[in-house]
This record gives sequence, structure tokens and C-alpha cells, in this order.
Amino acid sequence: MVVTTQQLIQWKQQGRPIVVLTAWDYAIAQLIDAAGVDVILVGDSLGMVALGYQTTLPVTLDEILHHASSVRRGVKQALVVCDLPFLSYQESPQQAIHSAGRVLKETGAQAVKMEGGYPAMVETIARVVQAGIPVMGHVGLTPQSVHQLGYRQQGKTPETAEKILQEAIALEQAGAFAMLLEHIPSDLGLQITQKLSIPTIGIGAGVHCDGQVLVTADLLGLSERQPPFAKSYANLRETITQAVQNYGSEVRSRQFPDSPQP
Repeated sequence: MVVTTQQLIQWKQQGRPIVVLTAWDYAIAQLIDAAGVDVILVGDSLGMVALGYQTTLPVTLDEILHHASSVRRGVKQALVVCDLPFLSYQESPQQAIHSAGRVLKETGAQAVKMEGGYPAMVETIARVVQAGIPVMGHVGLTPQSVHQLGYRQQGKTPETAEKILQEAIALEQAGAFAMLLEHIPSDLGLQITQKLSIPTIGIGAGVHCDGQVLVTADLLGLSERQPPFAKSYANLRETITQAVQNYGSEVRSRQFPDSPQP
């Protein structure tokens, strides 16, 4: 079954949790799609995972398009959503429509994600949706605002929690098909999930969200460092390092390649 935005909304109504992971190339995308992931996010986290940046801010639209194209070629079933990187959509609704349109036309991804719920972003998302482009919203901790917010949990006071709730409601009204909630208290994640008719996807937002997302490099234990709300299900840094060391040892001792049979 090919996953669609409407399918996600049906799953929320049915109480069926949604599984989301990130991908940055064909190999990873092919593996996690075959494993049954529902949504694959080509996140601007690839700036740190694949490109070696310290934050997501340096990632360009062309870089996202390159990686999203590779990911899309590896996916048969999952819904592919692509982040719009910093300053590829904030200047105006027209810029956002142009950037989002390039994502759909040039990569084959089915939707885009944009950060922020302030009034100008609500108008921008409404315009992009009106142009026929599905949009996932993103509130709470927004990494593209790292120099304003840092990486601290958001929504810890009644005032900031209410602000995030109202942002999520406004983005749903603007036409967003889903909402990513990042690094907010669990009770706020529950409140937003109960309030919205569209699915919420949590990352550090508690168990009550309609779905969960992890950066795949964190899940696989590939990251040098990861946020406190992430979880590793493997330690591939150790596995890969050991495999390379074993290979190097065999090359240096002339055990590899095997001697040809007479």
C-alpha cells in the first residue's frame, strides 16, 4: 500500500500510530521503506548527518533537492516529505511556493515541511496549500531558529504552552495535513494531539502523539551526539569501526584477499 496524506488522517481517526524516520540517501531510504516505515522525512538534519555542518542552517535548497531525489528513488510505499531549508521559504509566500514546487517537480516527494507557527508562516502555508502542495507544520523547538531558541525544551510555562497550542491550531486551519511537535512537555503534546483533527508526529513530545519520528542516524547509533529524547536501537558506529579495523588488519597481514586455489 502506498501511503498518502489522507491515509495518515485516517490512521489518526483509527488510533493507529504512525512510524516516521529520516533518510538522506538511496540505500537508507530503500532499507527503511522495505522495513515498513509509514513516512520518510528528508530532514534538513542531513546537514549534520551527511554534510558535516554544526546546525541545519547552512543547508541549501539545491542540497535538499539532491538528497531528496536519491531518497525518492529508493521508496516504493512510504510517504516522502521534504524539509524546506532555512531561507528557502521565509521571505514571502511566493518564494515558499517556488521552493516547494521545485521539491515536488524535481524530486518526486509528495509533501514539504516548514517550521514555525507565527502569523506570517500561517499565511505562507495557506498559500502553499492553495497551490496544491501538501504541507506538514512544525512547532515547538524549531531547529532553524536555533540562535533564538537554542535546543531547550519549549512550552514549559503556561504562556509559552498556550502559544504553541494556538500556533498548531492556526496551521491546521491554514491547511497543514500533519503537525510535527518537537521537544515539548508530554502533557502539551497530548493537549495538541487531542485538539487537532490532523495527526501529530512527536519527537521529544511524549507518547500521546499520533506518531513518532527519529533521526535514523540516531536510531542506528551512527551519530556522534544525539538529543536526550532520542533512542538508539543499534550501535553501528562500533560495528562499522570494528569491521574496518578487521579489514585493515587482514590487508596488512596479507590475509585479504584469500589466496587463489590451485
